Amino acid sequence: MSKTIILIKDAPAPVGPYSQGIVMDGWIWTSGQVGVDPATGAMVGADAVVQADQALRNIEAILRQGGSSLAQVVRVTLYLTNMDDFSAVNAIYRNYFPNNFPARSCVEVSRLPLGALVEIDAVARSTRLPSY
Repeated sequence: MSKTIILIKDAPAPVGPYSQGIVMDGWIWTSGQVGVDPATGAMVGADAVVQADQALRNIEAILRQGGSSLAQVVRVTLYLTNMDDFSAVNAIYRNYFPNNFPARSCVEVSRLPLGALVEIDAVARSTRLPSY
């Protein structure tokens, strides 16, 4: 079994020793994505909705590179620094997952990297064939 590391310009560069995503055995795991614009390297907006929208666009780009899509996502973890943002973030989340919702956890955390208000990661099926 081998793994394929995803590192693309359409998603923010990692700020630590991790990959944007990993494809292995027909699955793709994304690292947590915050609302950083990959073109500028800067955090977008000052609210959780704008940041969640960008984080989901980042995840979408990583999934695409890994031979997958949002439609193939089976699991999402959503981290919020303020649970009061839950409803507003759900509204933008629904734009990306309009039906056949993936399983999901949402937790409130005290801090996130780069001062983000939201971080999201996903697990999805991949059509990329493993190389053995």
